Amino acid sequence: DSNYKTKQEQKENKLIWLLKKCVASFHYLKKLKSTHILEYPLNNCSSIHETIKDLSGFKLKNILQNNTNRKTVYLCGSFESKEGDAVVILEKTPFAEENLNTDSDYFTEKSYLEKVFQNDIYGDYKYFPTNELNTVKTTIIHPATEKHIIKFSGQRCYIVDETPEIYNDIVLPHLSQEQFNLQWVYNILEHKSEADRIVFEDTDPNNGFVMVPDLKWGGEIDTLYLLAVVNRRNIKSLRDLTDEHLPLLKNIKEKGIEAIKSKYGLDGTQLRIYLHYQPSFYHLHIHFCSLRHEAPGILAEKAHLLSNVISNIEILPDYYKKSTIPFAIRENEKLFLALEKKGIVKKV
Repeated sequence: DSNYKTKQEQKENKLIWLLKKCVASFHYLKKLKSTHILEYPLNNCSSIHETIKDLSGFKLKNILQNNTNRKTVYLCGSFESKEGDAVVILEKTPFAEENLNTDSDYFTEKSYLEKVFQNDIYGDYKYFPTNELNTVKTTIIHPATEKHIIKFSGQRCYIVDETPEIYNDIVLPHLSQEQFNLQWVYNILEHKSEADRIVFEDTDPNNGFVMVPDLKWGGEIDTLYLLAVVNRRNIKSLRDLTDEHLPLLKNIKEKGIEAIKSKYGLDGTQLRIYLHYQPSFYHLHIHFCSLRHEAPGILAEKAHLLSNVISNIEILPDYYKKSTIPFAIRENEKLFLALEKKGIVKKV
């Protein structure tokens, strides 16, 4: 009897231990989700990307933003039989010079004109090129989080003069809770995703980086847009950079220019090389764009040229830890609310 009782107690204790472990795991995952560390569903098999061939299953909920200057529209909705919201971005692509030649379908009966009106020597027409010459670049984010929806919504913007104190007391604590999930970045670095898209790679753990096309690039040389993502995972943004990182920054600039010259034929003097602040994600990355391309985020309140960043750090090793860095922020962002609460900015 005593042996039986002992075995029963052991089973009960083991069962209790398993239950406690399950409860602890549940609360841990709940905590991760509440702090946005776990931003996506644990099982992402319901994502649309494995099966989608067209947008017939997309159910439009609302238009987040219609940017007429960039000929881009941002849509929020969902997909039939799929859980979660989706953001669909449709962008008219620029003309590719390689398609503008005497053999192009632009100048054959495969494309046609529809007259709108004529006045003397002036005629206004609608032109309908072939499908191959009339593509719409499409980006789909699914499942999309609340932060994605806020990011792509049209909102009023404000300039914040971020002092080191504002960064350390308000911005940095906010980032630790609200930043976007970085797993997609680590997937690139570990060759789990986009390995076939890598333009150049330096595997050095301290000064190396991976260069890949930005999602916004349609592939035309005139609109070239690449990202150099650093291998190191402990550098969030411009604010973290000191003289310790000069070899990394110079290596990215030198080898990035060489790689683009070799693959695309563009000289370093034809490139705009810069960092964003605030960045869209907090793992250090450098933007390489064709100088002819007016890419999003190249204005003074957002872009910091890499050559200037290197020069500033050479003059003062901890320049970006001591300086005031202005940045633009939209009024629906949670960081705006945190800054507003401290009286740093207010809605007008």
